Amino acid sequence: MHKTALPFVACLLALATAGASAQSLWKWRDASGQLHISDTAPPAGTPARNIISAPPGGVAAPPAALTTAAAASAATADPSTAASAGESALERKKKAADKEKADKDKADRAAADAKNAAIRKDNCARAKAALPGIQNGQRLARINDKGEREILDDAGRAEELKRTQDVIASNCGAAPAGQ
Repeated sequence: MHKTALPFVACLLALATAGASAQSLWKWRDASGQLHISDTAPPAGTPARNIISAPPGGVAAPPAALTTAAAASAATADPSTAASAGESALERKKKAADKEKADKDKADRAAADAKNAAIRKDNCARAKAALPGIQNGQRLARINDKGEREILDDAGRAEELKRTQDVIASNCGAAPAGQ
């Protein structure tokens, strides 16, 4: 008995599911008499007499048709009101988009300013750390464009001191004390 009961119950469930899905379908005939079956409402302008069946809770006229019919009647009643409402809605959308763009630009500028401030702070700290070594007279070397190491003479040391002081002035806000 258990071997036949399981397929029987499965068939009943399949039929119940098929019946439930069949009840949510629209059936209508178009202007040429062609029968259509769909889970969406018939297109706007389909006469109610051509709608053969509608899902439970569905209305004979599709909601899209009601919406377009109401909009059409409102537009014919007072076209200037409809146009001004459309313009004001368009203007509101444009203002909202402009405000959103301005806020985004402001946030981008703030992020760039914060990044630049961090870079200036790092440059300032590096230049201040290098300044005592240049001033105390210890030997300085740099790599030239050929990739060779060269020791700086007094003119090169003065040039490096000036460059370091310029970096401190531009990144730290003022020249270091005692300069």
